[in-house]
Amino acid sequence: MSISPISNQVSLPQSLHNPIRDSKATTGEIPFADMVKGLIKDTDQQQMQAQDGVRQLVTGEAESIHDVVLTTSRADLAFRLMMEIRNRLIASYQEVMRMQV
Repeated sequence: MSISPISNQVSLPQSLHNPIRDSKATTGEIPFADMVKGLIKDTDQQQMQAQDGVRQLVTGEAESIHDVVLTTSRADLAFRLMMEIRNRLIASYQEVMRMQV
């Protein structure tokens, strides 16, 4: 009996597939600033797709409400992830500023 592997349904944001490389990053790592910019850009694109899906649903152009709900949920999750990253960055910055030298 052969068991087929579960396909990977979760995909990385486009910014992580084709990152903008910094001239200083020769180790193959993604510069942090470029990664954050890419995540913000991807989140914005997902929000726009969700907005278009809702508009199409309201005007009757959408074929499936399930696709609209899925797109909206993905955009919501991406936004929540971005906000959590922002909150953690702010908390880290505040912690560093509290350090005494």
